Amino acid sequence: MNVRDKVRLDRSRHAAPQIFEKLRAAIVSLDLTPGTVLARAELAERFGISQTPVRDALMRLGEEGLVDIFPQHATVVSRIDVAAARQAHYLRRSIELEVVRTLALQGGEAVARRLQAQIGVMQAAADPLEPEAFSQADLAFHRLMYEAAEVPRLWELVRSHSGHVDRLRHLHLPSAGKAASVLADHRRIAEAIAQGDAPGAQEALRTHLSGTLSQVDEICARHPEYVNAD
Repeated sequence: MNVRDKVRLDRSRHAAPQIFEKLRAAIVSLDLTPGTVLARAELAERFGISQTPVRDALMRLGEEGLVDIFPQHATVVSRIDVAAARQAHYLRRSIELEVVRTLALQGGEAVARRLQAQIGVMQAAADPLEPEAFSQADLAFHRLMYEAAEVPRLWELVRSHSGHVDRLRHLHLPSAGKAASVLADHRRIAEAIAQGDAPGAQEALRTHLSGTLSQVDEICARHPEYVNAD
């Protein structure tokens, strides 16, 4: 993503949320790498709007820790904060363990079929690997579970804290065998839900969510310019 490329916004929606979404996606996918300067004037020109919605979008990114704002100076894409990533993982694991338990105990054959369909979308993006398509399909798999458990607002809560850990996952995804491991984990989760096996679903999820953080030292060693290690 080039911050100077022109982008057309949907004029039927408020500008600030759209700018936030586009910049956040570019930061999380590492299209905008840590250290990239985000100038209000350049962004306003790029999006064809005034600087006010740009400022609002950057403030939201700052609240999520994805940019560092230096008043009267510059806004810079932040380095990945490993401590924040660990806390986001703790939050997500705590909530999602209850989500998969709920789905399994409710009798999850119908939702398991939808999850299996989403795994098919992931498989199509895995060979050859299309990192962004695979990551989006991965997120859709998990969002589907929250929606099926009727707690979609908890998904939004988790997502608002996930920027740092998601950037670690983007760094980890190209590693040999990582995409295949994610697919295998998702299959185990879906199968356990289909069988009404709540402990099995929780154990598969626990294994799945621990994958990237179990390799965090290696990721930091490979990408020291991107990371603030704890």
